Amino acid sequence: MDPRTRLADARLYLCTDARQDTNDLEPFLHAALEGGVDVVQLRDKSLEAAREVELHALVARVAAEHGALWAVNDRADIARLTGAPVVHMGQGDLSSDAVQTLLGEGPVLGRSTHSLDQALAAEADARVDYFCVGPVWATPTKPGRAAVGVDLVRDVAAKDPGTPWFAIGGVDDARLDQVLDAGARRVVVVRAITQADDPRAAAAGLRRRITNADR
Repeated sequence: MDPRTRLADARLYLCTDARQDTNDLEPFLHAALEGGVDVVQLRDKSLEAAREVELHALVARVAAEHGALWAVNDRADIARLTGAPVVHMGQGDLSSDAVQTLLGEGPVLGRSTHSLDQALAAEADARVDYFCVGPVWATPTKPGRAAVGVDLVRDVAAKDPGTPWFAIGGVDDARLDQVLDAGARRVVVVRAITQADDPRAAAAGLRRRITNADR
């Protein structure tokens, strides 16, 4: 299936660090993907570039076994070296034109947004294949970034974007219903799975509830 079609069908997107403290990245990824994660992104600012490239090969292999997508965060150079099917950019990262110049039209391009204006700009950009709205709640993975609140999720949903979009930032089992009630049908999670005692069960529970919200 074309990566853009797979991204449009995605409901559960996982960001994880390299799990260097527990040294269990590969079994963790298998568990999360078995549970229903559609897209996995390795996001670990502590990694040197060479190590990140090495670990992306592992992520790519595990994702392929489960028919999932995998994403590179921020680094177009690493995305080019690894052949990543998805590359995600923040507001301060490379422009869509710059990403296309470096990578061509192949990879799926995602963009972070933190306001309605930014979300609408992402929606209007033909090169952006998906965007994320958040952080809905403050999160330690983005220190210093103010929470945008559930109201922004509701405002974006009311615009009914044609571009796939995800709610992100502090979304977990306890808060999931709030973003679903606000109109999100795709979510990005971190600690809800990375800190779970049973990542497979955590992913399965989140995926089931998101899927049920579509019915």
